[in-house]
Amino acid sequence: MKNTSNKQAVDRLIFALDAANREDALHWLDLLSGHVGMFKVGKELFTAAGPEIVSAIKKKGQKVFLDLKFHDIPNTVARAVEAAVALGVDMLNVHAAGGSKMIRESVAAADDCANKLQRQSPVFLAVTVLTSLNDEDLVEIGFARRTSDLVVHLAKMAQAAGASGVVASPLDIALIRKHCGEDFIIVTPGIRGSAEKQKDDQKRTLSAYDAIKEGADYIVVGRPIRAAADPRKTCREIVQEIAEGMAEK
Repeated sequence: MKNTSNKQAVDRLIFALDAANREDALHWLDLLSGHVGMFKVGKELFTAAGPEIVSAIKKKGQKVFLDLKFHDIPNTVARAVEAAVALGVDMLNVHAAGGSKMIRESVAAADDCANKLQRQSPVFLAVTVLTSLNDEDLVEIGFARRTSDLVVHLAKMAQAAGASGVVASPLDIALIRKHCGEDFIIVTPGIRGSAEKQKDDQKRTLSAYDAIKEGADYIVVGRPIRAAADPRKTCREIVQEIAEGMAEK
């Protein structure tokens, strides 16, 4: 059993700041600062509030995961990544389905921009298969591989192209660890409480405890916290699950 500090556990919790506007986002930022380790800014909030929301979060001394899942031609994604690094984000992602050339050029762009700005390069993640998709969905889209096979293929490709890690379902953690090693970062969305599974569009989920015990480095939680009667209490419960999962690794 490992001794785990509360801060170590808190640092691994990323809150999905899926707010509809700046005011709502700032409300959650004030409410949960110190209770989570990072705030995830996705497409909804970034489209509604713009890059300034990232600056507002950073001014509060909090970390930002820019979850825009860039997927385009290599040059376009590389320039978008440069803009994200200039904003000071701590973590960002691209779609692994964009290919190794896109990932490689984007990683290089992130490192070059960070060096010019004399700051640390953000954690660079590649999205494998969305947690809302299962084997049947992949068949519908036109993929010949099963979900787990495609996840491993994309994770290995992203690692070879220089990505720091991947965003993947908690159900894929063990396979990714087996093929990509212990130093490869795994961020897992689709986290639900141990006692209750929420009905929504996530199909491949685990509890915080199970995900961390399996080997996730970070977990992303949104709706279970936002929908809670006491969001801070829910954060504390999730952090406790994280600490217990870390102790069991």
